[in-house]
Amino acid sequence: MRQAGRWDPEFNRLRGELSFYEFSENVELAAQASLVPRRFGVDAIILFYDITTLTVAMGLPFSLQPSQGPVPSPPVRTIADVERLETNPNPERFGHIRALLACVRDELRGALPVIVFAGAPFTLATYCIGTGKDMEATSRFAAERPEVWQALLEKLEQATIHFLNVLIADGAGLYQLFDSWAGRLPVDLYDEWAHRYHRSIFATVRGAPGVLFVKECPYLGHMTSSGAAVVSLGISHDLAAARSAHPGLVFQGNVDEQIMAHGTPEQVIQATATCVRQGGGRRHIVNLSHGMNRATPVENFEAYVNAVKAATSSS
Repeated sequence: MRQAGRWDPEFNRLRGELSFYEFSENVELAAQASLVPRRFGVDAIILFYDITTLTVAMGLPFSLQPSQGPVPSPPVRTIADVERLETNPNPERFGHIRALLACVRDELRGALPVIVFAGAPFTLATYCIGTGKDMEATSRFAAERPEVWQALLEKLEQATIHFLNVLIADGAGLYQLFDSWAGRLPVDLYDEWAHRYHRSIFATVRGAPGVLFVKECPYLGHMTSSGAAVVSLGISHDLAAARSAHPGLVFQGNVDEQIMAHGTPEQVIQATATCVRQGGGRRHIVNLSHGMNRATPVENFEAYVNAVKAATSSS
């Protein structure tokens, strides 16, 4: 998940007063931000950027607004708006991400794998139309403008495949597909707006394994049949049961990010040890159930990483 972020004083020192996009588009600073968690002993590095990086490259600018998150300028409303977006944007248009990947890989010299990511079409589309996690507003838009909605999902699908394939060709070792809000959909709409695109993307992106993340998704059967090599679980899932039912998959998760944010180091150690035990010691990426809360104390993250290493070294 988000290893580097506002919880880390070193990250905040690097960012200073820069806006998010100013910071993320500065390759040197973004590389330093990506590498900040290395000092804790993590096993991989996630590049620092945002899922809206792709839509910006497609021709839809965004700004990051306090308490609102990414806001499109202007939001997609018509078929003409969709048609203006580039299906396969020239890689030069996300050249700062490619340069960031090259810079981080050069610094790591193969010591750690580098993870890239993209938003899945549904979640990215909600940002493009300006509704975000407001499921009622998203459903209303789709009902009132079904042709626009469908065209937007399909265009984002193709652009996501293109974006990920370029980054994997550049040397990314793993990619994550984030469909953060899709777990709030009823199952029929999850099938139509999320699952079909997950299957398409995982079937078409080549050269590196893919991770599917859907926040606290109630449709585990859909996730495990998505074609993802790795399925990310939240606290609503039983990790041990999922591993037993699907021994051929790798699972990711699922330490509660709220314990990370508000618990004591001892509680973090206990939760992490439980997670490692349920993961069975293999085919399991120890991770959080969601991204790092900005209130997370540094000592809790240190306790988390050290607990993983202690648990795995003794197993």
